[in-house]
Amino acid sequence: MNRFLHGHATHPDWRVALTLAAAQIEAQRHERGHAAAPTLGWVYLTEHCVAHAPALLAELQRRWPGVEWVGASGVGIAAGGAEYFDEPALALMLTDLAVEHFRVYSGARPLAGFAAHTALVHADPGTADLAELIQDMSARTATGYLFGGLASGQARSCHIAGSVLSGGLSGVAFDAGVALVSRVTQGCQPVGPQRRISAIERNVITELDDTPALDCLLRDLQLEGSAPREALPRLRQTLVGLIDAADAATDAATPPSREGAATRSAFDQAGRRGAFGADTRVRHLIGLDPGRRGVAIADHAEVGMQLAFCTRNVQAARRDLMRICAEVREEVESEALPLPAALALQESVAGDAAAGTASGIAGAIYVSCAGRGGAHFGAPSAELAIVRHALGDVPLVGFFAAGEIARQHLYGYTGVLTVFRR
Repeated sequence: MNRFLHGHATHPDWRVALTLAAAQIEAQRHERGHAAAPTLGWVYLTEHCVAHAPALLAELQRRWPGVEWVGASGVGIAAGGAEYFDEPALALMLTDLAVEHFRVYSGARPLAGFAAHTALVHADPGTADLAELIQDMSARTATGYLFGGLASGQARSCHIAGSVLSGGLSGVAFDAGVALVSRVTQGCQPVGPQRRISAIERNVITELDDTPALDCLLRDLQLEGSAPREALPRLRQTLVGLIDAADAATDAATPPSREGAATRSAFDQAGRRGAFGADTRVRHLIGLDPGRRGVAIADHAEVGMQLAFCTRNVQAARRDLMRICAEVREEVESEALPLPAALALQESVAGDAAAGTASGIAGAIYVSCAGRGGAHFGAPSAELAIVRHALGDVPLVGFFAAGEIARQHLYGYTGVLTVFRR
């Protein structure tokens, strides 16, 4: 059985933070009798540590020789039930996954010869044609399923895959022998109905369901007849949720699979009215065109895509995060195991009881939007507290990203939770 160990710390000196996090890992290793040597490691660091990233990586490689390291920087990082924002901090996670089951990749280390089933992706937000690169990476996996996010920072950022990188994509791919469950949680709520884009010029949508798009927007916000100055505060808070035409045509959820990750569809019309599903990508509303009665969005859209105007909503974000955590826990733990495997799992879980780990979940990665985090959820670390309450005290690391990646899409204002099965 693969074990996951994690540690995290904050300190002005990155060396001290690393020593503290490493001590936590070694303590877990001792308590659980974990003799196998680790092979794969994750490191997430706040922007304060980016300047020291090469030295940090060198020290990680010295402490744990033979471990392949991947990771990224963020304006905040996540570990266990804690969030670190605006302070020097790092989070580590190690596993003893057999080396034939994964491959670390980057622009300098292609995936040639490896049968990728799924992949964790970290990317530089300044990379040109990023959406196309993500789709190309998705096509290189058997399931098409990616999870991860864009490195973030107010002034600088980096991502890591055996070395410290800027530009492009990097991460780690897994073969079919690594069982994952992944879900996307939305942070926005629609304020009007789903409509079909029926006319568009570049990024200006002029018609929705053959009706002027600006008229639809004002109607949904109940601003018809309002003076521009009165309407402006509401318009500044308004976003758009987009769904590809092919995704909108599918109302059923992708069936869960032991061989990959599953997501929910489109606006998830089967029972969750008033909430976005996993295929909805939220984008900014960047302008109005009164002459053409159009609305400009921060993305390229096409005729046939579906759109709904939306706003960020704390309660909706909390409900949706609780929902996906429950779905992940249920999927991981509901599958019947053969008797020998069940007995082995029971024995292992008993051995891990002191750590409070949830049966069936070995470790987790959580990538959330930089615009979410505890402040958005009402208190420091409130978002991670929800995840921890639902999953138990499982090893978990992650970061707050400049954009979240799931399947072949780049999202905003979402969270992507991925767990590794035991």
